[in-house]
Amino acid sequence: MKANQGAQPYNEINITPFVDVVLVLLIIFILMTTAAVQGIQVDLPSASSAQTLEAQKSRVIAVSNDGTISIDAIPMSLSELEGELRRSVSTTPDLAVILRGDRAVQYDRIMQVLDICSKVGVPSLGMASTRPPGGGA
Repeated sequence: MKANQGAQPYNEINITPFVDVVLVLLIIFILMTTAAVQGIQVDLPSASSAQTLEAQKSRVIAVSNDGTISIDAIPMSLSELEGELRRSVSTTPDLAVILRGDRAVQYDRIMQVLDICSKVGVPSLGMASTRPPGGGA
């Protein structure tokens, strides 16, 4: 006795599992992109007379407490940072760079980033800080 008597072979591919996998990957991609846009979490020091820098033509360099350097939430080495800043300054002459250094990071790491900004010729450099509670405008 044959089990498939009279049964015809499949002429179509069932794509339902494929669609499920694609939708899950899409959701994961959306969540990861949203997390990357928010940036690197840095514990900023406070300043009593902090000024706001326009963020329209700016790049944000973050130095986390473990010394990791990232530009616009993309981790990179010092040589990669220098190349990226050179490209940014050449395409945007009035580029502003905002440096966000964690309060626990070694001062030497901040100085290395400042040295690269100076070497590349960044026209405008600001250092991010938090305003103290009850501080000025």
